[in-house]
Amino acid sequence: MFQLGDRAVGTDHPPLVIAEIGINHEGDPEKAHRMVDDAADAGVDCVKIQTHVVDDEMIPNDVVPGNADEPIWDMMNRVALSADDERAIKQHAEDRGLLFLSTPFSRAAADRLESLGVFGYKIGSGECNNYPLIRHIASKGKPVILSTGMNDIASIAPAVDILRAAGVGFALLHCTSLYPTPPEQVRLGALAELRAAFPDAVLGLSDHTTSIYPCLGAVALGASVLERHFTSDPTWPGPDIPVSSKPEEFARLVEGAKLIHAARGGGKQILPEEQPTIDFAYACVVTTAPVAEGEALTTDNVWVKRPGTGEIKAKDYDDVLGRKATRALPANTQLGWADLA
Repeated sequence: MFQLGDRAVGTDHPPLVIAEIGINHEGDPEKAHRMVDDAADAGVDCVKIQTHVVDDEMIPNDVVPGNADEPIWDMMNRVALSADDERAIKQHAEDRGLLFLSTPFSRAAADRLESLGVFGYKIGSGECNNYPLIRHIASKGKPVILSTGMNDIASIAPAVDILRAAGVGFALLHCTSLYPTPPEQVRLGALAELRAAFPDAVLGLSDHTTSIYPCLGAVALGASVLERHFTSDPTWPGPDIPVSSKPEEFARLVEGAKLIHAARGGGKQILPEEQPTIDFAYACVVTTAPVAEGEALTTDNVWVKRPGTGEIKAKDYDDVLGRKATRALPANTQLGWADLA
């Protein structure tokens, strides 16, 4: 468990639901502000953007991401927000009662966010094995939520070692970096592997499917952080829009995550609160015909019937057969042990 501001994050608390605005604003701060309002109205806990200081993040290049139609260098220069824009979005989110997070993709981005007074950091899957950057971010002394797409246990372990050495709280989000992710490649079984390898980590899911169902399934498996891309309008342009959920979908995700969290855990024992149902639903041993004193009890004169208010329950029926009655018993009498010789 760790704290993000006043919000506790861990298995004892409802999952932290993160609406990933990311770059769905396409460089337009007004779109980002609308998404903050819509996310707040949907009941999410946290909104997240991405902080790109492009010159410190990458060299000029012509690499085109699989979910885009322009080079990443051009895209990031087009959509990057200024420090003032991010400060205003953070203030707006906090005014709406939301946690604000951002993913820094460089040292300069992390330093900018630190100057804004963020409560913690989100690190994307592409930086999971960028150990120098993780070390720089962890040195800020604040909690880190780390996505682990495109990485296996062996490459995640050094990142975890850095976070442990820094003494910061951390969460590991299982992730598949396909846009969109087919359901059969979500691999929720990875949560158990992460738990076995890193028992001190808070676990979660960063999901790139086109529905909220994998996130809900992850809650049942112990996820404490859920992240999905968010958009106010699915007709907006942007590479992540096809894997983004609308406000009404996020509202259902928040509701479902809380319900499933409340339902998980516990053990298989009889609850005291089940007694009223036991009283009518259980069957007890009863006479099915008059039985004389001293007469043997057989399948012809005793059977099991509701309600469950008798002394001898159906589970003990076989122990009754062959015993003799200590008194005369009318038909439809619930038997007690004192009625048996």
